[in-house]
Amino acid sequence: MTPEELKDKIASKSDIQIIDLREEYEFEDGSICNTNIPMGEVMTRLNEINNKGEVVMFCKRGKRSKSMVFMLQKQHGLAHIQQLEGGYEAWCENK
Repeated sequence: MTPEELKDKIASKSDIQIIDLREEYEFEDGSICNTNIPMGEVMTRLNEINNKGEVVMFCKRGKRSKSMVFMLQKQHGLAHIQQLEGGYEAWCENK
């Protein structure tokens, strides 16, 4: 999902869960959302991820979220999860 697409979904108040995969210290410097699940904690916190509806995960540049989304889709069948292309940096560039 591109930053523009995510902004449109947020503006239209779509039912979407946004998860920041960055570490807590990165999250504290600013985020798109209120949900922070650092990448290393995702597997132990799967119950916090919506099973239905759209889910978008992001990190700083998109590398961590791309890996995590791939793993969740392939190993856990969570096809409704997407990543934010370019991560938080791309989001901030498109404000």
